[in-house]
Amino acid sequence: MRRSGSTRRGRRTSRPAAAGVACAAVLAALTAPAAGARPLGQDGAGAAGAVRAAGTARAAGAVPGDPGRTGVHWAPKDPGTPQVRFRGLAAVDRHTAWLAGTGGTVLRTTDGGAGWRNVSPPGAADAQFRDVTAFDARRAVVLAIGEGEASRVYRTDDGGTTWTESFRNTDPQAFYDCLTFFDRRHGLALSDPVDGRFRVLSTADGGRSWRVLPADGMPPALDGEAGFAASGQCLVASGPRDVWLATGGGARARVLHSADRGRTWTAADTPVPAGDPARGVFALAFRDRTHGIAVGGDYRPGLPSPDSAAVTADGGRTWRPATAPPPAYRSGAAWFPHSRTTALAVGPTGTDLTTDAGRSWRALDTGSYDTVACTPDRSCWAAGEQGRVARLER
Repeated sequence: MRRSGSTRRGRRTSRPAAAGVACAAVLAALTAPAAGARPLGQDGAGAAGAVRAAGTARAAGAVPGDPGRTGVHWAPKDPGTPQVRFRGLAAVDRHTAWLAGTGGTVLRTTDGGAGWRNVSPPGAADAQFRDVTAFDARRAVVLAIGEGEASRVYRTDDGGTTWTESFRNTDPQAFYDCLTFFDRRHGLALSDPVDGRFRVLSTADGGRSWRVLPADGMPPALDGEAGFAASGQCLVASGPRDVWLATGGGARARVLHSADRGRTWTAADTPVPAGDPARGVFALAFRDRTHGIAVGGDYRPGLPSPDSAAVTADGGRTWRPATAPPPAYRSGAAWFPHSRTTALAVGPTGTDLTTDAGRSWRALDTGSYDTVACTPDRSCWAAGEQGRVARLER
């Protein structure tokens, strides 16, 4: 969408035992109930796993109650680029992450954020990068947004030393917002509606080439409906074939679902308010093909965003409002790895946490972040304006 987003795939890497203990302590601290709150269901891999995690937290000195008292926080990983706003984030593991932002900027770290390498594609200084998918420390695909030829896709196979422009939009009506991958070969990119329907690009070779999918399987768009290029999460996949896209700007905020890699789609209304170009669903997160979270609201500063989150347990066919949503607009969301109930939502006014699968949220941090991503080794990263980048630690 002109006014203002993937699941990330990453290689599972080995890590020292100390790092695993630290990650378990973070999960235990995150899932501790808020002071005065009714305890929620146990998280993780059954009762035994919950008991082990709680024991780890006690050994580490975690304090149940207010998440601020647990010591869990966003630890800054300053890349030294305060002039850049990072809305694209691909976290591979606790060591490796990629950032994509304004001014054609792409950064990469392989040491947990202690150092960052500028790997921006040459000749792309005018590009507004809003999404990135990284397969590992060497292979990544980034999306630049904008009208006409401003929408482009680049791919690298050598850690950003060299890039290939694999797609450049030539249709002045198209405006690409975000991309996602099912695996290392198959992926999609989403454009705002062209001739009354959302346009979808498809790749079967890891982003080296792209083709526009036929539009006959896409429901008609509502008047004014579009996607939000706010966090790289307006188009997300789970598993080998399922994908969802989030919308706003129309009379209703909708989520469209495809079970065949984007060939045919069905649409479902959400309770997230729309009816204005600045309102709708900005980000989606699915932990499997049935359980998902939608977050959004009104991105204009200072304006209220009631019902800013919704949940689904049937693959997006129906959506229910969160009983206690985040207090303001949120642009990004991510499930905590290997958890059935814990997820994060971020936005310009803070980070919120759910430990009941999106039904209720509580504040975790007040810093400004646009996007968030978690990895299989239980690492979570966030990025946003003024070059802000952080990793969740305790």
